[in-house]
Amino acid sequence: MHIPDGYLSPQTSGVLLAAMAPIWIRASRKVKKTLQARNVPLMALGAAFTFTIMMFNVPLPGGTTGHAVGGTLVAIALGPWAATIAVTIALVVQAIFFGDGGILAIGANCFNMAFVLPFVGYYVYKAIASRTNPRHKWLAAGIGSYVGINVAALIAAIEFGIQPALFHTAQGVPLYSPYPLSVTIPAMTIPHLLVAGVVEAVVTAGVVIYLQRSGEPFFNQERKQIDTAKPVNAAAQS
Repeated sequence: MHIPDGYLSPQTSGVLLAAMAPIWIRASRKVKKTLQARNVPLMALGAAFTFTIMMFNVPLPGGTTGHAVGGTLVAIALGPWAATIAVTIALVVQAIFFGDGGILAIGANCFNMAFVLPFVGYYVYKAIASRTNPRHKWLAAGIGSYVGINVAALIAAIEFGIQPALFHTAQGVPLYSPYPLSVTIPAMTIPHLLVAGVVEAVVTAGVVIYLQRSGEPFFNQERKQIDTAKPVNAAAQS
């Protein structure tokens, strides 16, 4: 899903970068306000996890790639705003040091994978988990991650597909991505529906199952409850 430079117009890249600016500001403020200091290493671990899993790229038609992201997993663990920061860090490092995704396309890649994906995945997870047995949170997590990555892939396909209509020469030759929506949407969505989305769901559900069985307070709400309960218990013991 990484978009390289040259496939999006500077105008499109600029708009998406400008859209991400207030999101990054709000994310940093939310994380600073709500994330417990002892959980900060977990956000760094989440960034490392997403970085690693995104390095396993499968080239797709149209100049992009298919891969798992892990953004929903981080969002479930620490909240979607923390996931935005973690995935952004991974994407920036990949673009600058590994050439995975364009420098000018950082705003677009972050919009798709660090904003759309974790937020969609997280709220789908929340909607399902609130109506199911707590033991089945792994299923909600898997479904949320599957939906999140596929929505992000669809958004990326639209970004590609509108380029020929908006930016072309007087003779109609595309200046950037040459593929219309009729090509980019199936080229992006089908591999993510059949492969990348399945991998994302299996990885997310598997990690949740493991941490549930190990008794770790993995979920963001559970961590908040533990942190809130500690002062009460200390007061009771005194």
